[in-house]
Amino acid sequence: MPQVTNNLWNPLRLTAAMPLMSAMLLAACSGEAPPPARPPMQVSVANPIEREIRDWDEYVGRFEAIQDAEIRPRATGTITRVMFSDGQQVSKGQALFEIDPRPYRAALAQARAQAQRSEATLANARSELQRSEKLLAAQAVSREEFETSQAALRTAQADVAAARAQTQTAELNVSFTTVRAPISGRVSSRRVSNGNFVSDGQTVLTRIVSTGPIWFVFDGAEAFYLKYRRQDQSGERRSSRDARNPVEIQLSDESGWNWRGKVDFVDNTIDPNSGTIRAHALIQNPDDFLTPGMFGRARLLGSGNYRAMLIPEEAIVSDQTRRFVYVVGADGKTAPRPVVTGPTADGLRVVREGLKLDDRVVIAGLTALQPGMPVQAKLTKIQLKPASNSPASMPVSTPPASAASAAN
Repeated sequence: MPQVTNNLWNPLRLTAAMPLMSAMLLAACSGEAPPPARPPMQVSVANPIEREIRDWDEYVGRFEAIQDAEIRPRATGTITRVMFSDGQQVSKGQALFEIDPRPYRAALAQARAQAQRSEATLANARSELQRSEKLLAAQAVSREEFETSQAALRTAQADVAAARAQTQTAELNVSFTTVRAPISGRVSSRRVSNGNFVSDGQTVLTRIVSTGPIWFVFDGAEAFYLKYRRQDQSGERRSSRDARNPVEIQLSDESGWNWRGKVDFVDNTIDPNSGTIRAHALIQNPDDFLTPGMFGRARLLGSGNYRAMLIPEEAIVSDQTRRFVYVVGADGKTAPRPVVTGPTADGLRVVREGLKLDDRVVIAGLTALQPGMPVQAKLTKIQLKPASNSPASMPVSTPPASAASAAN
Protein backbone atom coordinates (compact mmCIF):
# COMPACT_ATOMS: atom_id res chain seq x y z
CA MET A 1 0.00 0.00 0.00
CA PRO A 2 1.47 3.46 -0.86
CA GLN A 3 2.47 5.72 2.03
CA VAL A 4 0.63 9.06 2.33
CA THR A 5 2.70 12.07 3.31
CA ASN A 6 1.13 15.03 5.16
CA ASN A 7 2.03 18.15 3.10
CA LEU A 8 1.47 20.51 6.05
CA TRP A 9 4.26 18.93 8.01
CA ASN A 10 6.66 18.40 5.21
CA PRO A 11 10.03 19.47 6.69
CA LEU A 12 11.15 21.15 3.49
CA ARG A 13 8.02 23.31 3.19
CA LEU A 14 8.12 24.20 6.89
CA THR A 15 11.71 25.35 6.64
CA ALA A 16 10.92 27.59 3.66
CA ALA A 17 7.91 29.24 5.36
CA MET A 18 9.66 30.03 8.64
CA PRO A 19 11.13 33.47 7.58
CA LEU A 20 7.72 34.71 6.37
CA MET A 21 6.00 33.51 9.55
CA SER A 22 8.69 35.16 11.68
CA ALA A 23 8.20 38.50 9.90
CA MET A 24 4.44 38.29 10.43
CA LEU A 25 4.88 37.53 14.12
CA LEU A 26 7.30 40.45 14.58
CA ALA A 27 4.91 42.89 12.87
CA ALA A 28 2.05 41.68 15.07
CA CYS A 29 4.06 41.99 18.23
CA SER A 30 5.38 45.50 17.39
CA GLY A 31 1.84 47.02 17.36
CA GLU A 32 2.54 49.39 14.33
CA ALA A 33 -0.59 50.58 12.40
CA PRO A 34 -0.64 50.73 8.54
CA PRO A 35 0.23 54.19 7.01
CA PRO A 36 -2.81 56.59 6.85
CA ALA A 37 -4.57 57.24 3.53
CA ARG A 38 -3.54 60.43 1.63
CA PRO A 39 -6.10 63.27 1.75
CA PRO A 40 -7.85 64.24 -1.53
CA MET A 41 -5.97 66.68 -3.78
CA GLN A 42 -7.09 70.30 -3.53
CA VAL A 43 -8.20 71.97 -6.78
CA SER A 44 -9.88 75.26 -7.70
CA VAL A 45 -13.13 75.02 -9.61
CA ALA A 46 -15.41 77.65 -11.16
CA ASN A 47 -18.58 77.84 -13.20
CA PRO A 48 -18.20 79.00 -16.83
CA ILE A 49 -19.11 82.60 -17.67
CA GLU A 50 -21.82 83.09 -20.28
CA ARG A 51 -21.26 86.12 -22.53
CA GLU A 52 -22.20 87.38 -25.98
CA ILE A 53 -19.33 86.91 -28.40
CA ARG A 54 -18.43 88.10 -31.88
CA ASP A 55 -15.87 86.19 -33.91
CA TRP A 56 -12.97 88.01 -35.57
CA ASP A 57 -11.05 86.65 -38.56
CA GLU A 58 -7.37 87.53 -38.89
CA TYR A 59 -5.51 88.58 -42.05
CA VAL A 60 -2.06 89.81 -43.00
CA GLY A 61 -1.89 92.83 -45.25
CA ARG A 62 -0.09 96.00 -46.23
CA PHE A 63 -0.82 99.71 -46.03
CA GLU A 64 -1.26 101.51 -49.34
CA ALA A 65 -1.74 105.14 -50.22
CA ILE A 66 -5.20 106.11 -51.38
CA GLN A 67 -3.62 108.50 -53.90
CA ASP A 68 -0.29 107.69 -55.52
CA ALA A 69 0.89 110.04 -58.26
CA GLU A 70 3.99 109.63 -60.42
CA ILE A 71 4.91 113.15 -61.53
CA ARG A 72 5.80 113.59 -65.22
CA PRO A 73 6.14 116.87 -67.15
CA ARG A 74 3.58 118.09 -69.67
CA ALA A 75 6.16 120.29 -71.38
CA THR A 76 9.52 119.57 -72.98
CA GLY A 77 12.56 121.57 -72.00
CA THR A 78 15.30 122.16 -69.45
CA ILE A 79 14.73 122.20 -65.68
CA THR A 80 15.54 125.66 -64.36
CA ARG A 81 14.31 125.36 -60.76
CA VAL A 82 13.45 122.70 -58.17
CA MET A 83 11.10 124.21 -55.59
CA PHE A 84 10.78 121.55 -52.86
CA SER A 85 12.90 119.57 -50.42
CA ASP A 86 13.14 115.83 -50.81
CA GLY A 87 10.63 114.00 -48.59
CA GLN A 88 8.65 117.05 -47.50
CA GLN A 89 4.88 117.29 -47.13
CA VAL A 90 3.36 119.17 -50.07
CA SER A 91 -0.10 120.55 -50.78
CA LYS A 92 -2.20 120.15 -53.88
CA GLY A 93 -1.24 122.84 -56.43
CA GLN A 94 2.16 123.58 -54.86
CA ALA A 95 4.92 124.36 -57.40
CA LEU A 96 7.58 121.64 -57.58
CA PHE A 97 9.63 122.21 -60.76
CA GLU A 98 10.08 124.92 -63.36
CA ILE A 99 10.87 124.10 -66.98
CA ASP A 100 12.44 126.88 -69.11
CA PRO A 101 9.32 128.89 -70.10
CA ARG A 102 10.90 131.20 -72.71
CA PRO A 103 10.07 129.15 -75.85
CA TYR A 104 6.47 128.72 -74.66
CA ARG A 105 6.07 132.41 -73.85
CA ALA A 106 7.29 133.27 -77.36
CA ALA A 107 4.75 130.84 -78.82
CA LEU A 108 2.06 132.49 -76.70
CA ALA A 109 2.99 135.94 -78.00
CA GLN A 110 2.83 134.66 -81.57
CA ALA A 111 -0.60 133.11 -80.96
CA ARG A 112 -1.92 136.33 -79.49
CA ALA A 113 -0.65 138.30 -82.47
CA GLN A 114 -2.31 135.86 -84.82
CA ALA A 115 -5.54 136.26 -82.88
CA GLN A 116 -5.36 140.06 -83.24
CA ARG A 117 -4.76 139.69 -86.99
CA SER A 118 -7.75 137.39 -87.30
CA GLU A 119 -9.97 139.81 -85.41
CA ALA A 120 -8.88 142.64 -87.73
CA THR A 121 -9.73 140.51 -90.77
CA LEU A 122 -13.12 139.76 -89.18
CA ALA A 123 -13.85 143.45 -88.66
CA ASN A 124 -12.98 144.18 -92.31
CA ALA A 125 -15.20 141.31 -93.49
CA ARG A 126 -18.15 142.73 -91.54
CA SER A 127 -17.65 146.17 -93.16
CA GLU A 128 -17.45 144.59 -96.64
CA LEU A 129 -20.66 142.68 -96.03
CA GLN A 130 -22.48 145.81 -94.88
CA ARG A 131 -21.45 147.69 -98.05
CA SER A 132 -22.45 144.73 -100.20
CA GLU A 133 -25.90 144.68 -98.62
CA LYS A 134 -26.46 148.39 -99.49
CA LEU A 135 -25.14 147.96 -103.03
CA LEU A 136 -27.27 144.86 -103.54
CA ALA A 137 -30.34 146.80 -102.50
CA ALA A 138 -29.44 149.48 -105.11
CA GLN A 139 -28.70 146.68 -107.62
CA ALA A 140 -25.12 147.99 -107.87
CA VAL A 141 -23.59 144.53 -107.25
CA SER A 142 -24.58 141.08 -108.26
CA ARG A 143 -25.96 138.40 -105.94
CA GLU A 144 -22.78 136.42 -106.47
CA GLU A 145 -20.59 139.26 -105.16
CA PHE A 146 -22.85 139.64 -102.12
CA GLU A 147 -22.58 135.90 -101.31
CA THR A 148 -18.80 136.14 -101.67
CA SER A 149 -18.79 138.85 -98.98
CA GLN A 150 -20.90 136.58 -96.73
CA ALA A 151 -18.43 133.70 -97.18
CA ALA A 152 -15.52 135.99 -96.39
CA LEU A 153 -17.21 136.95 -93.09
CA ARG A 154 -17.79 133.34 -92.12
CA THR A 155 -14.15 132.52 -92.93
CA ALA A 156 -12.94 135.41 -90.82
CA GLN A 157 -15.10 134.28 -87.90
CA ALA A 158 -13.64 130.77 -88.13
CA ASP A 159 -10.10 132.16 -88.24
CA VAL A 160 -10.79 134.16 -85.07
CA ALA A 161 -12.08 131.05 -83.30
CA ALA A 162 -8.99 129.07 -84.38
CA ALA A 163 -6.65 131.85 -83.27
CA ARG A 164 -8.32 132.02 -79.87
CA ALA A 165 -7.96 128.25 -79.45
CA GLN A 166 -4.28 128.48 -80.37
CA THR A 167 -3.87 131.23 -77.81
CA GLN A 168 -5.48 129.05 -75.12
CA THR A 169 -3.19 126.15 -76.06
CA ALA A 170 -0.15 128.42 -75.82
CA GLU A 171 -1.30 129.69 -72.43
CA LEU A 172 -1.69 126.10 -71.22
CA ASN A 173 1.80 125.23 -72.45
CA VAL A 174 3.20 128.17 -70.53
CA SER A 175 1.38 127.01 -67.37
CA PHE A 176 2.76 123.50 -67.87
CA THR A 177 6.30 124.84 -67.52
CA THR A 178 5.55 125.06 -63.79
CA VAL A 179 5.02 121.49 -62.55
CA ARG A 180 2.60 121.48 -59.61
CA ALA A 181 1.57 118.78 -57.13
CA PRO A 182 -1.68 117.13 -58.31
CA ILE A 183 -2.44 115.84 -54.79
CA SER A 184 -1.51 116.59 -51.20
CA GLY A 185 0.90 114.17 -49.58
CA ARG A 186 4.53 113.37 -49.02
CA VAL A 187 6.88 113.85 -51.95
CA SER A 188 9.71 111.47 -52.73
CA SER A 189 13.20 112.52 -53.78
CA ARG A 190 13.73 114.44 -57.03
CA ARG A 191 14.69 112.33 -60.03
CA VAL A 192 16.10 115.32 -61.96
CA SER A 193 17.93 118.50 -61.05
CA ASN A 194 18.65 121.89 -62.61
CA GLY A 195 19.90 121.63 -66.19
CA ASN A 196 18.35 118.23 -66.93
CA PHE A 197 16.35 118.00 -70.14
CA VAL A 198 12.91 116.46 -69.70
CA SER A 199 10.38 115.26 -72.25
CA ASP A 200 6.63 115.73 -72.23
CA GLY A 201 4.98 112.68 -70.63
CA GLN A 202 8.22 110.67 -70.59
CA THR A 203 10.57 111.75 -67.82
CA VAL A 204 9.68 110.82 -64.22
CA LEU A 205 10.32 113.84 -62.01
CA THR A 206 9.25 112.51 -58.59
CA ARG A 207 6.40 110.72 -56.82
CA ILE A 208 3.79 111.84 -54.29
CA VAL A 209 1.72 109.58 -52.02
CA SER A 210 -1.12 110.64 -49.78
CA THR A 211 -0.71 109.69 -46.12
CA GLY A 212 -3.99 110.34 -44.36
CA PRO A 213 -6.31 108.58 -44.40
CA ILE A 214 -4.71 105.38 -45.69
CA TRP A 215 -5.82 101.98 -46.97
CA PHE A 216 -5.03 98.62 -45.38
CA VAL A 217 -5.15 96.10 -48.23
CA PHE A 218 -5.53 92.36 -47.59
CA ASP A 219 -6.57 89.17 -49.40
CA GLY A 220 -9.18 86.79 -48.02
CA ALA A 221 -9.60 83.12 -48.84
CA GLU A 222 -12.61 81.98 -50.83
CA ALA A 223 -13.84 80.04 -47.78
CA PHE A 224 -14.08 83.26 -45.77
CA TYR A 225 -15.88 84.99 -48.61
CA LEU A 226 -18.44 82.20 -48.78
CA LYS A 227 -18.92 82.32 -45.02
CA TYR A 228 -19.61 86.07 -45.14
CA ARG A 229 -22.07 85.67 -48.00
CA ARG A 230 -23.96 82.95 -46.10
CA GLN A 231 -24.07 85.14 -43.00
CA ASP A 232 -25.41 88.01 -45.09
CA GLN A 233 -28.15 85.80 -46.52
CA SER A 234 -29.19 84.59 -43.05
CA GLY A 235 -29.11 88.10 -41.57
CA GLU A 236 -26.37 87.24 -39.07
CA ARG A 237 -23.79 89.67 -40.44
CA ARG A 238 -24.04 92.14 -43.32
CA SER A 239 -21.64 91.82 -46.22
CA SER A 240 -18.75 94.26 -46.34
CA ARG A 241 -19.92 95.21 -49.84
CA ASP A 242 -22.95 96.88 -48.26
CA ALA A 243 -21.84 97.62 -44.68
CA ARG A 244 -18.67 99.20 -43.32
CA ASN A 245 -17.71 96.34 -41.02
CA PRO A 246 -15.10 97.20 -38.37
CA VAL A 247 -11.43 96.25 -38.66
CA GLU A 248 -8.71 96.38 -36.00
CA ILE A 249 -5.03 96.40 -36.98
CA GLN A 250 -1.82 95.51 -35.17
CA LEU A 251 1.63 96.60 -36.34
CA SER A 252 4.64 94.29 -36.22
CA ASP A 253 6.05 95.87 -33.03
CA GLU A 254 2.73 96.14 -31.19
CA SER A 255 1.02 93.72 -28.81
CA GLY A 256 -2.40 95.37 -28.99
CA TRP A 257 -4.82 96.22 -31.78
CA ASN A 258 -4.33 99.97 -31.69
CA TRP A 259 -5.54 101.01 -35.16
CA ARG A 260 -9.19 100.92 -36.13
CA GLY A 261 -11.06 101.42 -39.37
CA LYS A 262 -13.84 100.08 -41.56
CA VAL A 263 -13.92 97.99 -44.73
CA ASP A 264 -14.84 100.20 -47.68
CA PHE A 265 -14.08 97.94 -50.66
CA VAL A 266 -14.41 94.28 -51.66
CA ASP A 267 -13.27 93.30 -55.14
CA ASN A 268 -15.71 91.98 -57.74
CA THR A 269 -13.80 88.80 -58.64
CA ILE A 270 -11.83 86.03 -56.93
CA ASP A 271 -8.30 85.58 -58.25
CA PRO A 272 -8.32 82.17 -60.00
CA ASN A 273 -4.58 81.71 -59.37
CA SER A 274 -4.58 82.26 -55.61
CA GLY A 275 -8.23 81.59 -54.75
CA THR A 276 -8.43 84.84 -52.79
CA ILE A 277 -10.40 88.06 -53.06
CA ARG A 278 -8.96 91.50 -52.35
CA ALA A 279 -10.43 94.03 -49.95
CA HIS A 280 -9.23 97.13 -48.17
CA ALA A 281 -10.17 99.08 -45.07
CA LEU A 282 -10.01 102.84 -44.55
CA ILE A 283 -7.78 103.80 -41.60
CA GLN A 284 -7.39 107.29 -40.19
CA ASN A 285 -3.77 108.46 -40.01
CA PRO A 286 -3.82 111.92 -38.42
CA ASP A 287 -0.12 112.01 -37.47
CA ASP A 288 1.12 110.38 -40.71
CA PHE A 289 2.54 107.56 -38.59
CA LEU A 290 1.34 104.84 -40.96
CA THR A 291 3.43 104.69 -44.11
CA PRO A 292 2.50 103.05 -47.45
CA GLY A 293 4.21 99.68 -47.77
CA MET A 294 4.11 98.92 -44.02
CA PHE A 295 2.89 95.43 -43.00
CA GLY A 296 0.30 94.69 -40.35
CA ARG A 297 -2.16 92.12 -39.03
CA ALA A 298 -5.86 92.82 -39.20
CA ARG A 299 -8.86 91.22 -37.60
CA LEU A 300 -12.21 91.66 -39.32
CA LEU A 301 -15.62 91.18 -37.75
CA GLY A 302 -16.40 87.58 -38.67
CA SER A 303 -19.85 86.87 -37.21
CA GLY A 304 -22.90 88.29 -35.56
CA ASN A 305 -23.45 88.14 -31.79
CA TYR A 306 -23.94 84.69 -30.24
CA ARG A 307 -23.92 83.27 -26.72
CA ALA A 308 -20.94 81.23 -25.58
CA MET A 309 -19.19 80.20 -22.41
CA LEU A 310 -15.78 81.44 -21.33
CA ILE A 311 -13.16 79.63 -19.27
CA PRO A 312 -9.42 80.25 -18.71
CA GLU A 313 -7.09 78.86 -21.34
CA GLU A 314 -5.13 76.94 -18.69
CA ALA A 315 -8.24 74.88 -17.80
CA ILE A 316 -8.17 73.18 -21.22
CA VAL A 317 -6.18 69.97 -21.65
CA SER A 318 -5.18 68.78 -25.11
CA ASP A 319 -4.13 65.43 -26.44
CA GLN A 320 -3.49 64.27 -29.97
CA THR A 321 -7.14 63.96 -30.96
CA ARG A 322 -9.27 66.16 -28.69
CA ARG A 323 -9.52 68.99 -26.20
CA PHE A 324 -11.22 68.50 -22.85
CA VAL A 325 -11.63 69.94 -19.37
CA TYR A 326 -11.99 68.30 -15.98
CA VAL A 327 -15.26 68.81 -14.13
CA VAL A 328 -15.96 67.82 -10.53
CA GLY A 329 -19.22 65.96 -10.07
CA ALA A 330 -21.55 65.77 -7.06
CA ASP A 331 -19.56 62.78 -5.78
CA GLY A 332 -16.41 64.92 -5.55
CA LYS A 333 -14.63 63.01 -8.30
CA THR A 334 -13.15 64.35 -11.51
CA ALA A 335 -14.41 63.48 -14.96
CA PRO A 336 -13.02 64.57 -18.35
CA ARG A 337 -15.45 66.52 -20.54
CA PRO A 338 -14.71 66.95 -24.29
CA VAL A 339 -15.26 70.52 -25.47
CA VAL A 340 -15.36 72.40 -28.77
CA THR A 341 -13.42 75.63 -28.40
CA GLY A 342 -13.53 78.89 -30.33
CA PRO A 343 -11.55 82.15 -30.31
CA THR A 344 -10.52 84.17 -27.28
CA ALA A 345 -12.50 87.03 -25.78
CA ASP A 346 -11.54 89.21 -22.82
CA GLY A 347 -8.49 87.02 -22.25
CA LEU A 348 -10.55 83.81 -21.91
CA ARG A 349 -11.22 80.93 -24.28
CA VAL A 350 -14.63 80.52 -25.90
CA VAL A 351 -16.24 77.09 -25.46
CA ARG A 352 -18.87 76.50 -28.11
CA GLU A 353 -19.98 73.01 -27.02
CA GLY A 354 -19.49 70.62 -24.11
CA LEU A 355 -20.23 72.68 -20.97
CA LYS A 356 -23.22 73.82 -18.95
CA LEU A 357 -23.49 76.87 -16.73
CA ASP A 358 -23.60 74.80 -13.52
CA ASP A 359 -20.56 72.66 -14.36
CA ARG A 360 -17.71 72.98 -11.88
CA VAL A 361 -14.66 73.23 -14.11
CA VAL A 362 -11.19 72.67 -12.65
CA ILE A 363 -9.21 75.83 -13.40
CA ALA A 364 -6.17 75.26 -11.12
CA GLY A 365 -4.41 72.13 -9.89
CA LEU A 366 -4.67 70.03 -13.04
CA THR A 367 -1.10 68.74 -12.94
CA ALA A 368 -1.73 65.28 -11.47
CA LEU A 369 -5.44 64.84 -12.15
CA GLN A 370 -6.78 61.53 -13.39
CA PRO A 371 -10.33 60.56 -14.35
CA GLY A 372 -12.35 59.40 -11.34
CA MET A 373 -9.92 60.90 -8.80
CA PRO A 374 -11.54 62.25 -5.60
CA VAL A 375 -10.60 65.88 -5.01
CA GLN A 376 -11.28 68.63 -2.52
CA ALA A 377 -12.84 71.39 -4.65
CA LYS A 378 -12.57 75.05 -3.72
CA LEU A 379 -15.14 77.16 -5.56
CA THR A 380 -13.76 80.37 -7.11
CA LYS A 381 -14.95 82.81 -9.76
CA ILE A 382 -13.57 83.36 -13.26
CA GLN A 383 -12.52 86.96 -13.90
CA LEU A 384 -12.58 88.68 -17.28
CA LYS A 385 -9.36 90.21 -18.57
CA PRO A 386 -10.53 93.21 -20.62
CA ALA A 387 -7.01 94.62 -20.99
CA SER A 388 -5.81 91.48 -22.78
CA ASN A 389 -4.91 91.28 -26.45
CA SER A 390 -8.24 89.71 -27.43
CA PRO A 391 -11.63 91.08 -28.49
CA ALA A 392 -14.08 92.19 -25.85
CA SER A 393 -17.20 90.22 -25.02
CA MET A 394 -20.57 91.63 -24.02
CA PRO A 395 -22.99 90.81 -21.22
CA VAL A 396 -25.79 88.47 -22.20
CA SER A 397 -28.82 90.58 -23.11
CA THR A 398 -31.99 89.32 -21.44
CA PRO A 399 -35.31 90.47 -22.95
CA PRO A 400 -37.74 92.29 -20.66
CA ALA A 401 -40.31 90.17 -18.83
CA SER A 402 -43.13 91.50 -21.01
CA ALA A 403 -41.25 90.57 -24.20
CA ALA A 404 -40.40 87.14 -22.81
CA SER A 405 -44.01 86.42 -21.86
CA ALA A 406 -45.22 87.65 -25.24
CA ALA A 407 -42.74 85.40 -26.98
CA ASN A 408 -44.02 82.42 -25.01
